[in-house]
Amino acid sequence: MAVARALALANEAALAQGTDVATSLVTIAEEPSPAGRLWRVHYAPRDYISRRGGDLIVLVDERTEAVQRIIRGQ
Repeated sequence: MAVARALALANEAALAQGTDVATSLVTIAEEPSPAGRLWRVHYAPRDYISRRGGDLIVLVDERTEAVQRIIRGQ
């Protein structure tokens, strides 16, 4: 359930940043931190070969259920 909550929060943040979630390639990774577990949700274009940029990474704090940081690819 933690992953589902993290993905829902990350999807909201990605949509607010203008990322088309439905057409993105999405990967999720668990990232340990001193404050608890973070979920790194990475949105990339599906046609990433020979393409630069367009990535969005959203870090979600599991404990507070909040978006901790948003990182844009170049």
